[in-house]
Amino acid sequence: MPVVELQGVKKEYMLGQTKVEALRGVDLSIEKGEFLAIAGPSGSGKSTMLNMFGCIDQPSSGRVSIDGKDTEALGEKELTRYRREKIGFIFQSFNLIPVLNVYENIEFPLLLKSSLSKKERQALVLRFIEEVGLSDRMRNKPYELSGGQRQRVAIARALVTRPTIILADEPTANLDSETGLRIVELMRKINEEEKTTFIFSTHDAHIVGEARRVVKILDGRIVDQGLGA
Repeated sequence: MPVVELQGVKKEYMLGQTKVEALRGVDLSIEKGEFLAIAGPSGSGKSTMLNMFGCIDQPSSGRVSIDGKDTEALGEKELTRYRREKIGFIFQSFNLIPVLNVYENIEFPLLLKSSLSKKERQALVLRFIEEVGLSDRMRNKPYELSGGQRQRVAIARALVTRPTIILADEPTANLDSETGLRIVELMRKINEEEKTTFIFSTHDAHIVGEARRVVKILDGRIVDQGLGA
């Protein structure tokens, strides 16, 4: 069963007096463990698709299923719980909490899981700090880190809840090309070892080149689905 499936998904919204058709009948199925890039120019519908996968938005028509569940049938509490437990987000602007250090930023989403003991939380946080190579930086605040290090913190924070899916919206956009390449290699390594599904919205040729499948979108429609690396 696919972890994510879109069936005939359309998304329309009003921008002033203008109706924008962000998605125009999209069909897409994504299997567990994929490392998939959604590529296309600005305004093509990439971020809108990611919002559908992340249960941040609902389609105007069509069906979005995650783990076989129709998201439209879920209430707001169920959607919130699903986002918290099943989906990890990585943003181009990192979205770290400036007053918290590396350890605390990564631990933060686990504080919402009352089922975990302090010892279990600590073990998970230390594991993923080591996974992203920041064991010597865990007491540093975000302003004391480079852009690449901050993105590594964001990756660890997304992974620490052990989600089914990682959604990454232009995760290398604010990084130089060399740092961006290292970040992509790190995510590919985690994908292979953890079998976590990665879905990217991106312009980055490095991510497109590393993806096992590339979905090209233009004007709200999928125009190609080819095998990648």
